[in-house]
Amino acid sequence: MSEELAGKVAVVTGGAGGIGRATAERFVAEGARVVVADIDADGGEALAEALGRDAAFCRTDVSDVDQVQALVDFAVERFGGLHVMFNNAGVASAMTRFLHDDFSDFSRVMSVNVLGVMFGAQRAARHMKEHGGGSIINCSSIGGMTAGAGLASYRAAKAAVIHLSRSMAVDLAQYGIRVNCIAPGHIHTGMTSYDMDAVVRFTQPLGRQGRPEDVADAVAYLASDRSAQITGVLVPIDGGTTAGPPATQLKLMMSAAAQESG
Repeated sequence: MSEELAGKVAVVTGGAGGIGRATAERFVAEGARVVVADIDADGGEALAEALGRDAAFCRTDVSDVDQVQALVDFAVERFGGLHVMFNNAGVASAMTRFLHDDFSDFSRVMSVNVLGVMFGAQRAARHMKEHGGGSIINCSSIGGMTAGAGLASYRAAKAAVIHLSRSMAVDLAQYGIRVNCIAPGHIHTGMTSYDMDAVVRFTQPLGRQGRPEDVADAVAYLASDRSAQITGVLVPIDGGTTAGPPATQLKLMMSAAAQESG
């Protein structure tokens, strides 16, 4: 690794597993000191211990603004500052179709996926404003970019994160704070339970299966000084899914159309 994050202190919410874990590992490998934040105390503490002296765990429910403020304070006190905030924590909503959704999970989904991002960005930015700026990366999803059946609360929340990130980028730029957003798609994590092989085959132009480490690579770039001129952008990490269907699907559709017309 190049240690391009040497000297930086980062917070990763939802850091005990999946994308958060891969990012915390990448940050430490690049020379950063990292606070892993999660409600999973066992997983978070185990990861921080495995990462060594450059990592620490802070149990945090991101939907509680006081806990988020305590998280920022912990990072500053433990490692002397805060330069990177990765608002990654999120929860899924029911896979229920719209007409049958009772929206019982709506408040929790919005509290974690939207308010949690707002709290994390605001409290980190308040520190960054007084200490030379920093980088905030918010985690959306391709579910927030494209419409589809089911997951109404989740899709709405992740769409909100995209627009919030752009608005934050404009609002905070004068303080040297960059805000960018990522939109992972079809990445194996604890939240994904569908048949990814079939989805990748039929909807993703790149045939390879995405991994949490692929997302971590993009986040590390947005956290680093190499992205110093980048703010307010949305980066899909989806193998081309949001660009369009695979060429093989187009050939199948053209073949079917030819058969019907014949």
